[in-house]
Formats: sequence, C-alpha cells, structure tokens
Amino acid sequence: MRIRCGYAIRYDCPAPSPMMLMLSIRPERETDLLTPQVITTAPEIPLRHYLDAFGNVCTRLLAPVGSITFRANFLIHDSGDPDPDMLDQPQHAVDDLPDDVLVYLLGSRYCDVERLTDLAWSEFNATPPGGRRVQAIVDYTHRRLEFGYAHASPIRTAHGAHENQGGVCRDFAHLAVTLCRCMNIPARYVTGYLGDIGVPASDTPMDFSAWFEAYLGGAWRTFDPRHNRPRIGRVSIAHGRDATDVAIATTFGPATLRDFKVITEEVGENNSRTSRD
Repeated sequence: MRIRCGYAIRYDCPAPSPMMLMLSIRPERETDLLTPQVITTAPEIPLRHYLDAFGNVCTRLLAPVGSITFRANFLIHDSGDPDPDMLDQPQHAVDDLPDDVLVYLLGSRYCDVERLTDLAWSEFNATPPGGRRVQAIVDYTHRRLEFGYAHASPIRTAHGAHENQGGVCRDFAHLAVTLCRCMNIPARYVTGYLGDIGVPASDTPMDFSAWFEAYLGGAWRTFDPRHNRPRIGRVSIAHGRDATDVAIATTFGPATLRDFKVITEEVGENNSRTSRD
C-alpha cells in the first residue's frame, strides 16, 4: 500500500521567534519512504535537524518577522495490515524490565499517576495481566471519555480528562497511558499520521492523531483508546512520555498559529481518503 502524507502549517510572528518542530517521521520508517520527506518553508530559511533523547527527529529554526509556512508532501509504503491482536502478550515484572523502559512507568506532566493509582487498582487488579489488562484499560478509557473538539484543552491532565469525561485523542492516550503505568505496565505516548483507510471517512477536522504503546512481551505494542479498533496505515512521527515530548511545534517567542492542514490518503487503484484525528 502507498500512502501520501503531508501538511501545511502557517504561523504569524511579530518578532523573530526560535522554534523547534517535530514533523518528520520516526527514523524506523525512513526505509519505507517512496519519495523524499523534505520540510520546505516560505520564506526559505535555514533548518537544523537533530535526534532528541527519545530518538525523534527534531528541527530547529529562527522564524523571521511576518508569516512563515511549513510544508511537506511525501509517499510512504505501508503493509496495509491492521493493528495486530495483542491480547496474549505477557506483562513483565518490574524487576525484569530493561533500564531504558523504566521511565515509562513514572508520572509525567500530563500523566499524573499519583492521582489515578487507587482507581486503577480498584478497576483492573482482577483483570488478567498483560495484553488483556491493557485492553481492559483501553475499553475503560474509550467508554469513559466522549470525543469532541469542544473538549480540547492544552493543560488538561489524564486525571482531568477522567473527571471531565471528555477530550480529544491526546486525552484518550494520556488517560490510558497513565492507567497502564499505575498498573506497572510501561506505556508511552505516540503521535503521527492515521488516515481513514479501511473505515468510513470522517467529516471531523483534519489533524495529526495520538495513540500509545505498551511494553509487553519484550516489545512496544500499539493500542488506540480513541478508536478502540484495529486500524490501517499508522505512520509514527514521535513518541515520548506524554504530549510535552512530542509537540509538533514549540515556540520560544511570539507566534500565532494561523492555518493548519494535515493530509493522509491512500494512493491506490480505488480511492483516496483524508486523515482525521
């Protein structure tokens, strides 16, 4: 399967503004690229790239005064397979976890483990450990939260989403990640492209999507509490402890987001479908 991915994002800057972008796909997917993945800017300015502590590709720049637009458009190969079933994947004892996985058991800015631990153990202690316990957490999150852009908030934590009972895809991911960590299951937040491939097209606004991965059976396994069904065509951009680590743009000066468009479409014999959150 071939998937076209891309975006057009415009900011207005009343003064020169240093920025950090996280818009490139994860290095693990670069071998799947069918066309170059290039970030272009209008006006044209120098860009610098580096890998952060989580292995995400970050881009640094100094945005000039005025309007600046970032664009990319590329083709990537995907297997076309839906997310695999992870129910039978085993859970690791904490003492057996790799050292670099332990950070994903800790609380973080949006994953306030200490506020949800009692709830998690009361809800999920009786569930079988491993993939079935993670799926029980996903089911609970999917039922608990109502999806809607009216619920969006840049400061809401997992506990806040649980109490408000609503949010966008990042809130679904934060709550499930936090409940997993409460149950000693390492979990990390993932952002990327997810198109309407193999499902009815949605009329909701276009956006990047968020899901999470749990460390089970010696590897990171994909789960999606927002959709709670196997999906096709995920293209990861970044992962980290929570949304703080994977923000698509971080500004260190005045900058106002003016336009935002994300494209994910299957390029094939039948039709194309546009991505939604």
